[in-house]
Amino acid sequence: MTSQLNVDTIVDKAGSGGTNVKMANTSTYVSDGGSATQNTAQSLAKSWSAVNGSGTIAVLDSFNTASISDIGDGVHQVNYTSAMSNASYAAAVSHQESQRNNAYGSHATGSIRSFSRSDSGTYSDVAHKSVIIHGDLA
Repeated sequence: MTSQLNVDTIVDKAGSGGTNVKMANTSTYVSDGGSATQNTAQSLAKSWSAVNGSGTIAVLDSFNTASISDIGDGVHQVNYTSAMSNASYAAAVSHQESQRNNAYGSHATGSIRSFSRSDSGTYSDVAHKSVIIHGDLA
């Protein structure tokens, strides 16, 4: 027999506010349309970072990002706080400047490098770069 719990709010034992909710890796949720389910842990980004990639290189905001390394003009390495389980994860890199091309390479379990080039092919820094990682944590 299955059971169902219907609540409006989950709070800590003291009733003072938020709480940590733990779910198993096999937890699923019903899609927005209600016709499919997805694995909750698999569908979450495992790392993301918003980076100031011009001038003084800095992480503006992030999740699971330990640091960023300035390798050279237009080349940055995002270093993860918690490593990925393998180097075959998915990555997306974008920026807010026109006439630039982005790419990523040098996948490692603990980091990824991103590259920004002008249309002429010259590596050059960009003011705002985003890197998003999906895959399995180690």
